[in-house]
Amino acid sequence: MKYLLLTGATGLVGRYLLRDLMATDVPVAVLARSNRVESAVQRVEALMERWEQLSGRSLPRPVVLEADLRQPNLALDERSQRWIADNCDRILHNAASMTFREDKYGEPFLTNREGMRYVLDVCRQAGIRQFHHVSTAYVCGLRGGVIREDELDLGQENGNVYEVSKLAAEKMVRGADYLDRVTIYRPASIVGDTETGYTTSSHGFYLPLQLAAIIADRIPTELMGERFFRLLGLRGDEGKNLVPVDWLSAAIVELVNRPETHGKTYHMTNPRPVTVRLIQKVVQEAIEKHAKRRFTGTLSEEQIVQYEAEFQHHMEVYRSHWRDDPKFDRTNTDQALPHLPCPEIDEAMLLRIAAYPVKENFLLRRVEPPKPGFHANEHLQRLLSNGGPSAAAGKQPDSIGLQVNGSCGGQWRLLIRDGQLVGLDLGLGSTDRARCYLNSNTYTSLVEGRFSVEQSVRSGRVLIEGDLNGNGGHQDVVKILQSVVSAS
Repeated sequence: MKYLLLTGATGLVGRYLLRDLMATDVPVAVLARSNRVESAVQRVEALMERWEQLSGRSLPRPVVLEADLRQPNLALDERSQRWIADNCDRILHNAASMTFREDKYGEPFLTNREGMRYVLDVCRQAGIRQFHHVSTAYVCGLRGGVIREDELDLGQENGNVYEVSKLAAEKMVRGADYLDRVTIYRPASIVGDTETGYTTSSHGFYLPLQLAAIIADRIPTELMGERFFRLLGLRGDEGKNLVPVDWLSAAIVELVNRPETHGKTYHMTNPRPVTVRLIQKVVQEAIEKHAKRRFTGTLSEEQIVQYEAEFQHHMEVYRSHWRDDPKFDRTNTDQALPHLPCPEIDEAMLLRIAAYPVKENFLLRRVEPPKPGFHANEHLQRLLSNGGPSAAAGKQPDSIGLQVNGSCGGQWRLLIRDGQLVGLDLGLGSTDRARCYLNSNTYTSLVEGRFSVEQSVRSGRVLIEGDLNGNGGHQDVVKILQSVVSAS
């Protein structure tokens, strides 16, 4: 099986998609960019380590390619472009900018519209013909009534630039005539995990919650509810369509893994919207129970009006979002996923979802630099072939797949000619003659010489499947792996 190319893996939805795809043994390659503190590999490693902590076991790592959706060819180097063409046959394009007001850099259009153009260019050049796109249910703009899954541009008025950019992106991918089948997933407003409340978002449902937390030490919580929401023209009986991120990811991954469902549009929405009145109540309760600082004292009416004006100013750009949502038709979704209904978000669940970011101070913590120490990934990257197998002189080399699970692990192909290691490439290959599986602690011990590969195979620390010569023996594979871990 070839690799699925995933964008947006470091965002909220993306990290769940990465976890769930890999849990179903889908080979995943991630496009990610570095930031001022961490490399692309380190960013993906940080989120994988969190999933490991929650699962209590070592997990495999995806292939990570340095890329930037805001630049032509996604800023991919030649080796990465060649690797994608050789190893990827489908893409799940999930990356997006959630900016609701155009900024000085041109967001959200730079990522959502131009980024789609650049992603499509890379897919065309690489021969990727299966395209899965995470859009939004709100491409419907300010339309009311029933929104059908097979509808897109009906000349509707858009509520904000985010909707404009996502509408343009969806039209663009639908117009790409070199794609075989395009599958569209349109989620409504995404909220945190149903069990833990975990989120990294500050948009939609979370904006009034964050504003309330910011002013919790300046205004009584009982004044934050209905009075504040009335400034947005809301009565309280409006319905907001909220979908939990864990359900959304599980639903998308199931559809990605079922070819018979491809080529359709799916409203990933909740048939039971949450009322604005309940949101008001939960925001107030979350602040009362979990805010670090609380107001004590009295306020004049003039001060209250001042805080209301501040709230209204920050929420103004979201005004079109905070309205009575239309009814989203779910015909395709219900037919494909009758066994996986969207959970009903009751008051208890919504409070868990609201409590998490308040208790975590909306994740406003200083990002720690990467921890020093031995990294299997860095060790193998130093050996990584710049040209890959096609650049090697002579006959096409054989390959051995190497998968290192756990901290700073990854997947590689060891390129072999005449029984000797001649190079490395990223990812496991469909033509690998053998596969080696081990965890990062074992790899570290091998590099440090605490025991040999042969000893680790006998003790079960290294699992080898297949062989180079077809004789059922592992000695040639052991020899190659030993040469890898012994390399400086």
